[in-house]
Amino acid sequence: MPPEAGLESTASTNLFFRIRHNKVFEWFVISIIVFSALVIGVKTYPIPPFVNNLVIILDWLITVIFLIEIVIRFLAEPVKRNFFKSGWNIFDTLIVTISLIPIDNSELAVVGRLIRIFRVLRMISIIPELRLLLNSLLKALPQLGYVMLLMFIIFYIYAAVGSTFFAQVNPTLWGDIAISMLTLFRVMTFEDWTDVMYETQVEYPFSWIFYLTFIFFTAFAFLNMVIGIVVNVLEEERQKQKDDTVEELHLEELDQLQIIRAELAELKELMQLQAKAGK
Repeated sequence: MPPEAGLESTASTNLFFRIRHNKVFEWFVISIIVFSALVIGVKTYPIPPFVNNLVIILDWLITVIFLIEIVIRFLAEPVKRNFFKSGWNIFDTLIVTISLIPIDNSELAVVGRLIRIFRVLRMISIIPELRLLLNSLLKALPQLGYVMLLMFIIFYIYAAVGSTFFAQVNPTLWGDIAISMLTLFRVMTFEDWTDVMYETQVEYPFSWIFYLTFIFFTAFAFLNMVIGIVVNVLEEERQKQKDDTVEELHLEELDQLQIIRAELAELKELMQLQAKAGK
């Protein structure tokens, strides 16, 4: 490759790198994502034909802007293959690419609308705080699974007790164990749970103990356990993100240093070629 081409390539990479990490560019992309969500919402209302045509034009304009943004992010990557090592980059690329397929008037029109709805999820890939929250929630799922299992055991025991004692009071709410579990979910979410309790208290005056202990175990104890697990994982992810940011900045500095060295080497080679040509 000629030295001039190498210099042009590294210069363009630096240009796109600066654009990609520019706050104005990031906020512009976020505003386009929000505007895209508003356009999707407008489509759910009965609108005049001319407004519908305007919405279609705006939708295609948004898709083109997203395509340009993906291209800039790709060109800004010093090592291009690293771009597809990120799951979010792959997700963004697929969403934008599929949005370019003209399927609005075909049998796959519903798929096209769903893809455009999912473009709102690109907000997660753009905003680091949202990525942190989502990663923390996914990391907490294994621990939350054991909490959910224990909660199911408590639900099952209380549902069996409730079905045994209260089925004759109200078969609609306590007829079998499955219906009893749905009733207990209603109690846990405090949806008119006092009406359920007062109904059983007519025949079982001390049934309030059943409801209060159940609410204590589920709505209070388990909820605090879930919050504690999520907060703990969130703190771990935040610390990990700080470490990764420091490492990424270090790697970016090394990449920039390598680019500068390459530019200097190519410039030196170009000067040598010009000197030889002058002779």
